[in-house]
Amino acid sequence: MSSTRAPAEVDDPVAYFLEDLTYHGKTERTRDSYERVLRRFESFLDPGTTPASATHRDCMAFVHSLRGDVADSTVATYAAYLHRFYGYMTEVGVFEGNPMTLVMEEMDETVDKDPARRDVSIPAMREFVAGVRHPLHRALVVTLLKTGMRVGELCNLDLRDLAIDDEEVEAAYALGTRPALADRPNSLYVTPDAAVGEELNGEVRTASNKRKRATVIPVDEELARTLKRWLAVRPDGASAADPLFVGTAEGWGERLDPQAVRHVVERHARDAGWYRTGGGAAENVTPHYFRHFFTTHLRDRTGDRGVVKYLRGDVADDVIDTYTHNWGDQVRETYEANVYRLLG
Repeated sequence: MSSTRAPAEVDDPVAYFLEDLTYHGKTERTRDSYERVLRRFESFLDPGTTPASATHRDCMAFVHSLRGDVADSTVATYAAYLHRFYGYMTEVGVFEGNPMTLVMEEMDETVDKDPARRDVSIPAMREFVAGVRHPLHRALVVTLLKTGMRVGELCNLDLRDLAIDDEEVEAAYALGTRPALADRPNSLYVTPDAAVGEELNGEVRTASNKRKRATVIPVDEELARTLKRWLAVRPDGASAADPLFVGTAEGWGERLDPQAVRHVVERHARDAGWYRTGGGAAENVTPHYFRHFFTTHLRDRTGDRGVVKYLRGDVADDVIDTYTHNWGDQVRETYEANVYRLLG
């Protein structure tokens, strides 16, 4: 790992830090975000001042320069990026100290972990989905909206993770071969084992699944119909892992990565007037927005936060065990009775 090099060898501390972010499994999108902020900080510093020689007053001046230019929560996010950069470089011995520690203590801004988002009604989302006609694009959008899974988790799905009770599909594909799906037809299995750079099912992955425990998510009639339509035209995968979602243009037959999915969603959101370059989380509809939509509407319709948390994959072990053992009664029945309809 690059952090074993002597400090004297580090000519570009930002590049050094970004390289180590890669080793730690951070996504390209995350690394790009850090790089934009850290390079902006470098450019802000006076000539002759480097990140290694910057003082806490230099850091305070940089944070102050952001005020009025970006939202308060963005100021806090940028400061947190800089704080982590200094903390890491100090820990591995490249820098002598972290000048951001005092700055963070003095700041009034905080990161907005739950920004107000665009309020899209179910009828409006139904109209949006109707405009997504490409079988792959519709399958991606409907899967995200019906399951609430993260974009990386979507990309990591293999054919073995999908069980559909349909004779035509089962005759064409070996679906749902995971033991956890043996007695759970019409389900998706989301594994916690996928990590960037690590091999899973014979393929090195380019995205990580963030959930700590495996989750089995029901597939309702609408999602099953959408996935069947996609599987009817799906190119043969280039990987022995048999990805569920593969490219139909660039990267023909190759597993889709999160950036490709974000591009698909952005394209259709722009057409709907739901995405603007420079717009933030409060305005733009993205794959993560679909997770927010799923959470909000299903929680409101079920009144059962536990089931929704289980489906999202972000509950404690004792709670997830409860829903795992009572999957048919509590999860599938609650889900099917309350999930919103998206197709005509």
